[in-house]
Amino acid sequence: QVQLVESGGGLVQAGGSLRLSCAASGRTFSKNAMGWFRQAPGKEREFVAAIGWSGPSTYYANSVKGRFTISRDNAKNTVYLQMNSLKPEDTAVYYCAARAGTFLPASSRSYEYDYWGQGTQVTVSS
Repeated sequence: QVQLVESGGGLVQAGGSLRLSCAASGRTFSKNAMGWFRQAPGKEREFVAAIGWSGPSTYYANSVKGRFTISRDNAKNTVYLQMNSLKPEDTAVYYCAARAGTFLPASSRSYEYDYWGQGTQVTVSS
């Protein structure tokens, strides 16, 4: 059974940093694109960042570009999201997602991801 488990969320002051981790189990995702999405209360889920299967290809939402960094460690079957200079508007539940097909490009479209984690809460206080 495939599982994606996020961790690293929490409460942080504006300007602070957090590092989210997403550990995959049940299969290897070393050749799969993975992404991070978030959903704030009363809002739709939105794209945050994605990384291609080869690693160097990364994509970011304009709202987080320059502040967030997505990376992966294929040996650990884990993807990370380093979040710096956090703002109150970054408050949301953050979800990790993976595409099932191998060698597919990273995507900002949530419907192109097949596996999802349960989410981890990030709260940024002003």
